[in-house]
Amino acid sequence: MAYDADVIVIGAGLAGLVAAAELVDAGRSVLVLDQEPEQSLGGQAHWSFGGLFFVNSPEQRRLRVRDSRELALQDWLGTAGFDRAEDHWPRKWAEAYVDFAAGEKRAWLHRQGMRFFPVASWAERGGYGAAGLGNSVPRFHVTWGTGPGVVEPFARRVREGVDRGLVEFRFRHRVTGLGNTAGVVDTVTGEVLAPSDIARGEASTRRITGAFELRAQAVIITSGGIGGNPDLVRAQWPERLGRPPRTMLSGVPAHVDGLMLGIAESAGAHHINRDRMWHYTEGIENWNPVWARHGIRILPGPSSLWLDARGRRLPGPLFPGFDTLGTLEHIMRTGYEYTWFVLDQRIIGKEFALSGSEQNPDLTGKSVRDVIGRARAEVPGPVKAFMDKGADFVVEKDLPALVRGMNALTEEPLIDEAGLRREIVARDRATVNPFGKDAQITAVRGARGYLGDKLIRTVAPHPLLDPAAGPLIAVRLRILTRKSLGGLETDLSSRVLTEGGDPLPGVYAAGEAAGFGGGGMHGYRSLEGTFLGGCIFSGRAAGRAAAKAVG
Repeated sequence: MAYDADVIVIGAGLAGLVAAAELVDAGRSVLVLDQEPEQSLGGQAHWSFGGLFFVNSPEQRRLRVRDSRELALQDWLGTAGFDRAEDHWPRKWAEAYVDFAAGEKRAWLHRQGMRFFPVASWAERGGYGAAGLGNSVPRFHVTWGTGPGVVEPFARRVREGVDRGLVEFRFRHRVTGLGNTAGVVDTVTGEVLAPSDIARGEASTRRITGAFELRAQAVIITSGGIGGNPDLVRAQWPERLGRPPRTMLSGVPAHVDGLMLGIAESAGAHHINRDRMWHYTEGIENWNPVWARHGIRILPGPSSLWLDARGRRLPGPLFPGFDTLGTLEHIMRTGYEYTWFVLDQRIIGKEFALSGSEQNPDLTGKSVRDVIGRARAEVPGPVKAFMDKGADFVVEKDLPALVRGMNALTEEPLIDEAGLRREIVARDRATVNPFGKDAQITAVRGARGYLGDKLIRTVAPHPLLDPAAGPLIAVRLRILTRKSLGGLETDLSSRVLTEGGDPLPGVYAAGEAAGFGGGGMHGYRSLEGTFLGGCIFSGRAAGRAAAKAVG
């Protein structure tokens, strides 16, 4: 029986595009399958902020940040917490990825046309000691063009492959099975879905119009994770994070359903670390949603007062932007599924960044003038839109009105004005004292020791009740699903492994479906800026290895 292509790539997201681009460079023929229509090319990467993890970059060095491969690996291992027998390959992937990030990664991407915002920033600071979790230095580099700017070089390379007759896209092809010949997986079967002209991210019809069977010498699985499937998220929710939330916002569309992982398992693949996942605690309901339960994550600076549902301050070091999963665990043990930021206009204007390409039109549109305009604005336009229209925002001139607004958003009026005033007054006293014992204010002052934070991300400590800094703002924060950190176990060539540790002949995996490499190269936690990079690194490895195998 003849082959339809040298390699079939399942999933047209970032990892799939990178793998296909490498196959094209090697002269291999490729079929790229995706259950969504063509307008969703690039998958979740398109919607991202475009953050990439670099080590000892020119952006860091220009701002006098001292970084090294050794420091980055220390941070990675301290954050990952590898402690299982099945962490053998994830740890090897972690070490290889840090080498990549400290070595050729930036130059390789730069040669393909990618450019980066000149200020490296923080997304996860940690706060538990030098060898503990979190980044020791800022390593979060925003791509010029955000998520679309990350996708574009690889989409361009694959489209060049289409022009050369090496690549064919088969959109609206939903894979339901993998078959083998003489023990080698070489057959992909599935359903053809009806054409759909919906906008990117919107729910497409699942009406079946036909079936397909395709054959190739190798199959690369790049189908993504489980973040759009709340039932599967709850089923795999780890006990260590408390009970699973009853309601969650979604950071990804519903087609990120994780079903391909089960199909791969049925074919013999080993799915590991499925209880490791990465969900955000700073989710807000999108006032202009694209998909169901569409949530946006706030990437906060360090100054907002973080309170639980009853108005009690979260314990240190659970400050904004310090420990995502530690904060998630704490929240889920309070008996409530939401928390509050309390801040003022001075803080929100400088410290709130919203994750997502559509929330950053200046960076996404590569407009220097608009970036300068955002820096000069009292409150950036996308943030101001949430202040005016967001269901989770309360904006008031004084504290009594703020508390009334907060209690109006929840089923129970849990915020006591007198108790909240005590918390704020105590915090405010620490801002005017250059010494003090408030760990969060100390952290804010430390953050401003980095020029990048001082210029664009962190306000000077000041009293929240100072009318000149107002109005006061409260933001209700909810759990936002995002990434599965586990996945199909792979070796360093991205070959999928069986439960016995042997390669599953003919099958490779990359991106979130492979836990970004190895079946979970992040371990329990991520350093941030490493999801897109993990898709790129593992997609490149899969494409190159498959190209050699079928040559």
